[in-house]
Amino acid sequence: MATLVSFHAHPDDECIGCGGVMRKAHEEGHRVVLVVATRGEHGEVPDGFLAEGEQLWQRRVAETHAAAEILGADRVEFLGYQDSGMIGEPTNDLPGSFWTADVEEAALRLATILQEENAEVLTIYDDNGGYGHPDHVQVHRVGKRAAEIAGTPRVYQNTMNQDHMRRGMAAMAAQAENVDMPDVEAEGQFGKPESEITAAVDVTKYLKVKREAMRAHASQISEDSFFLAMPDEGFAYAFGTEWFIREGHGPGITETDLMAGL
Repeated sequence: MATLVSFHAHPDDECIGCGGVMRKAHEEGHRVVLVVATRGEHGEVPDGFLAEGEQLWQRRVAETHAAAEILGADRVEFLGYQDSGMIGEPTNDLPGSFWTADVEEAALRLATILQEENAEVLTIYDDNGGYGHPDHVQVHRVGKRAAEIAGTPRVYQNTMNQDHMRRGMAAMAAQAENVDMPDVEAEGQFGKPESEITAAVDVTKYLKVKREAMRAHASQISEDSFFLAMPDEGFAYAFGTEWFIREGHGPGITETDLMAGL
């Protein structure tokens, strides 16, 4: 058996892109570790959602632990940086934000965990952070460097399949009438072309668990959100496969299991 470390920018990111591979690894007997760079301080909640005196980060940390339990994570760690907010926001450049963090220093924090766990597999994001969010881009930079420091042999960059999105977006929109769908015109900003993807993991067996983990992040993923409101068929198309890029592999999709042979 082996150890999978899944590295993410904010609470709730883990269940969206890697929830299936995390649960799959857990059910196959591997050790699963979730590392989150920030506590999601700049998320948004409706008025009155938080209890009196409760800070958003406190709720999001609690939600992360609840979701991690659903996904089968054996350990949860936060690197201690501040949420940088969406691209172009003034919060990007605040002292202590993950975006302003020294890559080498942040990588050493993550590498310490990788070394403690003797991790064989690490998931990060692609070089655009999936969709350009500063903290997601930083996950890519920090994660790659941490793997170099720790000697982690397998690094998979979680991404979205642009061609898969293009093929399914019209059908998903028709099925999810009155649901807030992603901007189709902005599709090219999300993920990578299928030709650049080297691993596709079928996680349809774990979709119920994946959706339960999303629901655990109630402060950010409401019941009428794109993630939870769409019909099961649409959800399965959108989230039933998790896509990754492993440098030095391909061309084309050559892997279907991040933990194969371990």
